[in-house]
Amino acid sequence: MNLWDEVLEKMRADIPDDDFRRFFGETAYASDSGDQLTVWVTTEPIRRHITTHYERAIERVLETLGRSNTHLRLVVSGTDEDEDEEDDE
Repeated sequence: MNLWDEVLEKMRADIPDDDFRRFFGETAYASDSGDQLTVWVTTEPIRRHITTHYERAIERVLETLGRSNTHLRLVVSGTDEDEDEEDDE
């Protein structure tokens, strides 16, 4: 189980099922560098919603897991490959 799975497991009980599925169901663990946990999200509105409404709760869960200095980075995993290629140049 990765760190993001642990965070979601602890948060699930406090979030209504529909909201949990809507906002966290399509998220995916990307990486954990120790001081930064990177998570893929499907859209910018979902990224903004999680940041606005759940960032503090996620920080509290990270603290309970002994990771109080870990920053959450949410990255939109866009589907437009041409746009991604332009960003790489």
